[in-house]
Amino acid sequence: MKFNFIVLFAIISLNVSAQSDRWQQRAKYQMDVDFDATKHQYKGTQKLIYSNNSPDTLHKVFYHLYLNAFQPGSQMDVRSRTISDPDPRVKDRIAKLTPSEIGYEKVLSLKHNGKPVKYEVVGTILEVTLNEKILPKTQHTFEMVFEAQVPIQIRRTGRDNSEGIDYSMAQWYPKMSEYDYEGWHANPYIAREFYGIWGDFDVKITLDASYVVAATGYLQNPDKIGHGYSKNVVTHKPGEKITWHFLAPEVHDFVWAADRDYQHDVVKVDDNLDLHFFYQTDTLANVWKEMEPLAVRCFKIMNEKFGRYPYKQYSVIQGGDGGMEYAMATLIMGRQNLGGLVGVTVHESIHSWFQHVLGTNESKYSWMDEGFTTYAQNIVMAELFPSKNDPQRSSTVSYRNLAKSGIEEPLTTHADHYNTNRAYSIASYSKGAVFLNQLGYVIGKQKLETGMKRYFNEWKFKHPNPTDLKRIMEKESGLELDWYWEDFVGTTKTIDYGIKEVVSDGAKTAVVLTKIGQMPMPLDVVVSYKDGTQENFNIPLEIMRGEKSEQIYSKTTFLTDWGWTYPEYTFSIDRNLADIERIVIDPSQRMADIDPDNNAYPSITKELPRFRAEKVR
Repeated sequence: MKFNFIVLFAIISLNVSAQSDRWQQRAKYQMDVDFDATKHQYKGTQKLIYSNNSPDTLHKVFYHLYLNAFQPGSQMDVRSRTISDPDPRVKDRIAKLTPSEIGYEKVLSLKHNGKPVKYEVVGTILEVTLNEKILPKTQHTFEMVFEAQVPIQIRRTGRDNSEGIDYSMAQWYPKMSEYDYEGWHANPYIAREFYGIWGDFDVKITLDASYVVAATGYLQNPDKIGHGYSKNVVTHKPGEKITWHFLAPEVHDFVWAADRDYQHDVVKVDDNLDLHFFYQTDTLANVWKEMEPLAVRCFKIMNEKFGRYPYKQYSVIQGGDGGMEYAMATLIMGRQNLGGLVGVTVHESIHSWFQHVLGTNESKYSWMDEGFTTYAQNIVMAELFPSKNDPQRSSTVSYRNLAKSGIEEPLTTHADHYNTNRAYSIASYSKGAVFLNQLGYVIGKQKLETGMKRYFNEWKFKHPNPTDLKRIMEKESGLELDWYWEDFVGTTKTIDYGIKEVVSDGAKTAVVLTKIGQMPMPLDVVVSYKDGTQENFNIPLEIMRGEKSEQIYSKTTFLTDWGWTYPEYTFSIDRNLADIERIVIDPSQRMADIDPDNNAYPSITKELPRFRAEKVR
C-alpha cells in the first residue's frame, strides 16, 4: 500500500506551527534485516539520520538495546525476582534461560558521519561517545551493523510463546533514546513503559517465505508477497526467502510479528482507514470474526469523541502475550472469549491516540497514557456492550481500594520506580481514569469532552506533559486548576466529605458539611424533596476562581465559595426540614470520595446507588 507522505507532512506542519515553542527531535531509520528462523537470530544494518532540533549541543547519544533485558542477571531479571509482587508472567523465568534461549543485541560497528565512534554496552543501553559534536539545528548520519537473538517469549517480545506464535518482534532493533527539553531519557529496560523519537521508518525484513508478516507501516511490495496483502496469488518455493518492505511515517516505534499459520483479514472503517487482523486459524477464528466489526465501531467512536486517527491502517495481531500497544499495531492474546478479545483490542487500539499520536513520555507519566486509555476504553465498551452501570465505576472502586491500602504512591512516580506492581498498575490505569472522570465533575462533562478533543488536536505529535493538558483544560473551562493537578497527581491525599448535621432553622434548614480528607473539592449537594422535586446546591472552591457551567439538574443554586483551609461549611435551604426526603453529596459519584457512607442524609450504611438526577437537555 503506497502512502501519501505529502498529505501527512502538511498535517504535521500545521501542528508544529500551533506549538512552535516545543521542539521535537527527528529520526529517520532505514533498516535491512536478514532473519534466520532456524537459529532465531538475525543480522541487520541501520542507517539513522538524526536531526537535532534542540537548542543544545550533544556530545553523546544513547541507544536502547531492549533484548539484552532477557538475560540472567539483567536489571529486569533482578527486579522481577526482588519486587514483592512480581508479574506472574516473568517471576524468575529470565534467570532460567539458557544461552540459546536468551535475547541479545550486539552492535558490530557504528559510524557517525562516516567515521567510527567509541561505544559501550551497559545492560540495555548503548552509550556512544561522539568524535564530532552535534550542534543545534544540524542533521547527522549514524550507520550501524548489528546482530541479535530472539529470546523465548517472557514479556511482549520473543518466540514460541504459549499460544504458539512463532515470532513477536517488539523492541527488536537498536533504538535511539529520546532527547527532549528535560534532556536524555536513556532508562534501562525493566519491562514497563516506553518513550521514543518521532520519525520515519523504512524497514526491509528478509525471511523464509512460509511466514506471514504483520508490522507497523504500509507494505510496499504486496504483489510480490501475497499472503492476503494482494489479490494476486503468489507461489513461493520451499525454503525460499522473500523480503517484506514497510514504510511507516511519523511514528516513534516499529513492531512486527511472523507466523506460518496467520490468517489475514482486512476490514474497512471508512475510505481512509483499513483494519488488518492477523490470527491463527485454529485460535477461535469465529470469535475473531465476531470481534472485527466491534473493532471497527471502536475506531469510529474514538474518531468522533477524541479526534481523528491520522494513519490509513491499523493491525490487530495475535502475539500470544497479554496486550501491548505499538505504532499502528498491537500484539494481543488471541485465545479468549469475545468479551476478553474485544476488551484487549479496544484498550490497545485506543493507545494509538494517547501514546502513539500524542506520544506522552509514558515512562514518566504512565497515567496520562494508561489511565486516559482506560477512561476512553470504559466509554467505548459501554457503547459496544450497553449496561445501566456507570462505565467508570470499576476504576473508582479500584482506586479507592488502593488509597485505603497504605501502599499508594503519587502519580508523579516514574513507572519503573513504583515499589509494587499493584501500586503501579492501579495508579496508572485506574487512578489515571479517575483523574479524567473526576475532572469532568470539576469543570463539567461537556467542557471535558471539548477539552480532550482540543488536547488531541493541539498536541498530537508533540509529547505533551501534564502542564500542557492542564492549560488546555483551564482555557476550555475558564477555571484555575493548579490545585487539582498538585493534589491528585502530586500527592496521595484523599477526598472525604461528609454531612455532619442537618437541623431545622424555623422555616429553613441548615446543612453542615465537613471536610475530612486532605484534598479539597468543589461539591454538588443535591436535595430531594418529598413533593418529587430536586435542587442542586453547587459549592465552588475559592481556588478555582469560578464555577462549572454544567447543567444536569433542573435547578442549580450556586453558593459562596469554600476556602480550602476551612474544615466545615454551612448553607441554608429555604425549605422546612420536614419537606426534605434526602440530601446527597455528589450523587453522580464522579468524585472519588474514599468514604461514600457519610455522603447522605439520612445516613446510610452501604455505598450509594446511582442517583436519579433529572437531565436537562
